[in-house]
Amino acid sequence: MDSITLLGLCAAVLTTSAFLPQMVKTWRSKSAKDVSYLMLVTFMSGLFLWLVYGIYLKSLPIILANSVSFCFNFIILSLKIKYR
Repeated sequence: MDSITLLGLCAAVLTTSAFLPQMVKTWRSKSAKDVSYLMLVTFMSGLFLWLVYGIYLKSLPIILANSVSFCFNFIILSLKIKYR
């Protein structure tokens, strides 16, 4: 694995893991009142487009980061809907 791919994977781990605290907090508190629907939908749309871009480039860091981030944000959106 070259150093640029390793750099991309490190960036992917850091940016993707940033969503874990919000997901866990929403899950535990059963409240998502402070999470914006518009932010989630807009961000998830961007993640999807990044994922398509990463697949086109065959870039593992872009594919992994955006796939996992999309899943985390989908969970947050689902909790937002469930715990209005």
